[in-house]
Parts: sequence; C-alpha cells; structure tokens
Amino acid sequence: MNSKEQLVTKELKDQIVQKIRGWWTVNGGNGPAVIGISGGKDSSVVAALCVEALGKEKVLGVMLPNGEQKDISDSHKICKHLKIANVVVDIRPMITDFMQGVHETNLDLTQAKCRMKPIGDSSRCTTNVPPRVRMTMLYAIAQTYGGRVIGTGNAAESYVGFSTIYGDLAGDFNPIKNLFVDEVVELGKILKLPKSLVEKAPSDGLTGKTDEENLGFTYADVKKVALKIPDWQMKDANDNSLIPFADIEAKHKATQFKRDIINVPGIEFYRDKNGRIVCAK
Repeated sequence: MNSKEQLVTKELKDQIVQKIRGWWTVNGGNGPAVIGISGGKDSSVVAALCVEALGKEKVLGVMLPNGEQKDISDSHKICKHLKIANVVVDIRPMITDFMQGVHETNLDLTQAKCRMKPIGDSSRCTTNVPPRVRMTMLYAIAQTYGGRVIGTGNAAESYVGFSTIYGDLAGDFNPIKNLFVDEVVELGKILKLPKSLVEKAPSDGLTGKTDEENLGFTYADVKKVALKIPDWQMKDANDNSLIPFADIEAKHKATQFKRDIINVPGIEFYRDKNGRIVCAK
C-alpha cells in the first residue's frame, strides 16, 4: 500500500504532533495534558499523540469508572504502554448523590403543585449525568495541577451528536475532532498502539452497548454521508443495503445545537474529492 492509498500516513501523524505542540506552546499551562482514559481507540490515540508532542512527563491519564468497569484493564494497559502517570477516580458515589438530588427536586416540585411535569423518560438524564461528572472531575484535576483538558471525541460522533454537552463534548483542545473512526484506527497503528485497543468496538462504557448499537447505523456510513463521498447515497458494496443517509442526516440536523454551543479548538484538514486527508491545515 503506497501513501496515496493510506487513510493516514506517518507524515500526517507528524503534522498532527506538531499542531499539538504548537497549540500547547501558546495555550498550555505549567501542568499536564489531562486526558480521560476509557481504554478505547480515541483516548488511547490522543494520549499517544500528546506523549509524542509533549513528553510522557506532561501527560496525565485519568480513569473515571462509574462503579465497576469490566474493561478498565484496557485503560491501565494504555497508561502502562505509554508510561504515563495515571489515577483512578470512581464517580459512582458522586452520581448517586447527584441523582438523589434530582429525585428530591422532583418531589419538592410535585409537593409544591408545580405545573411543570417530568417528561416521563429519565433515561437521558441518567445517561448524560456521568459524562458531565467525568468532565467536571477532569477540569478539577487540570486546574489543581495547572494543566489543560484534552478532548477525545471524533468527527463521526460529533456529526450525529453522539456526545453530551458539557460532558465528553467539552475540553480545551481536541486533536482528533476532525478525524473519522477509520482514520483514528490507522493513526493508532502508526503510533504502534496495542491492536486490542486500536480495533476495539467503540462504546460509551455506560449503557452496556456499542456506539453503533445505540445509533442504529455504522460510523463508516456516517463518514460517507458527512463527507459526501462518491456514491454516498448508493447501496453498500458489502451487504447490498442502502446506506441510511436519511437517518444520519436527521441526526445531524437534530443535534446541530450541540455543535453550535460547544466548539472545542482542534486540527483542521484538507481532503480530496474522495474524502482522503491530504494534509493538516
């Protein structure tokens, strides 16, 4: 495979590292790059990029399980692989107290005969509180040590709004915000990260499902629709099914408010007509 056929090249990886280093020179604090380590490809790649750009002494990995996390060994694995300082903070007690406060508020409003009523389905609240608590913890740690919070969300997640406002959507800088999942995977391979982490099915670690199970379509299809890659409205060559571009575009439009509210600085890329990255801007 020559460089033109590759989704990501070593040269592009080097450009990304330089962009991180340049941003840090202007905006970085005296402390570390604080990264929430989930054990998945996104946070692993971001941590590895920051280590190469800033040095392992300037990177702090924070693991934030909500009680028992079955795959937390993957988080420890990447921290050990990169030789970065790391800490585990169980957010379950905070979530429990927070949700108790929400419950008591509902009771107070009901007893006061308030005309406002809960919408009935509290699953969104339950799902979105943990990411916001996690981000609050990351910022508390970053401020304590004079560092900066580095985001780990990718372009596919952002396009369909599969993120939480003031939760995983937040951060001071995000080097992969404009990279799609397959590009993050290729970047992980170039960075020589453990294959088990790079090719791990993306999951929020909260719902017990993969991202694609929650969404109802694949990140590969999201990329085709987002970049309007040729034949993006045609049938998928693998299974002869129609790419669900209508569902994806509906998600994109319905979640535009999220991208308007939170727009974390990141790295922009030039792409050719087929959606392949040419170089970093």
